[in-house]
Amino acid sequence: MPPPLEITSRVLVPAAPQQVWDLAMDWSRQGDWMPGTRVRGGAGVGAEVVAWSGIGPAGFTDSMVITEWEPPRRCVVRHTGKVVRGLGIFEVVPRGELSEFRWTELLELPVPGAAALGRWTVAPLARRGLAIALRRFAALATARS
Repeated sequence: MPPPLEITSRVLVPAAPQQVWDLAMDWSRQGDWMPGTRVRGGAGVGAEVVAWSGIGPAGFTDSMVITEWEPPRRCVVRHTGKVVRGLGIFEVVPRGELSEFRWTELLELPVPGAAALGRWTVAPLARRGLAIALRRFAALATARS
């Protein structure tokens, strides 16, 4: 298995870690900051999370299982669907008066040669998408504080 494709984005939020955590882990509200996404799911290790991402009828279902749950600091999900495989990691780190919210995806690509191709095609688009989502997240969290 080739090494996973790592995609990370982060944003500083003028809010307490618990507030950032509560908003990030409110699966039903993730569509407010992740464009084209609807999410539902539970909390705690073993809980299932299901996201639908796309525009109109074109999209896919991303099924996940929570493998680590450390409120208000860290949540790790294992993507178990047909399209997305690997780990998603959400972390909240205190930074004085701010909180840093990090989102990392460790994507498993299906064939050995796909890793190099993914770094040039998938990674830049995914990084841009994560950055947009996290800017929206920060604005939403700031409005709530």
